[in-house]
Amino acid sequence: MSTIELNGATHPLASGSTLAGLVAEVTGRELLPSGKPADGGRLGVAVARNSGIVPRSLWSATPLEVNDDIEIVTAVQGG
Repeated sequence: MSTIELNGATHPLASGSTLAGLVAEVTGRELLPSGKPADGGRLGVAVARNSGIVPRSLWSATPLEVNDDIEIVTAVQGG
């Protein structure tokens, strides 16, 4: 089975997976091709692939590859 690293843990990789699909899976929210939530709300996450930040506008066009190291971080308010 093919896998990626997601936030430090092994995660299965389905053929044809994209970064947008992974973010939708993790957040439980449907995303538009622009990377914005279909419900119009705020998503509040940033994504790095192999140590490089991926702009939200490119999530749908970024295929996941075997052994990618993905970090999905959530913005937290406070001090």
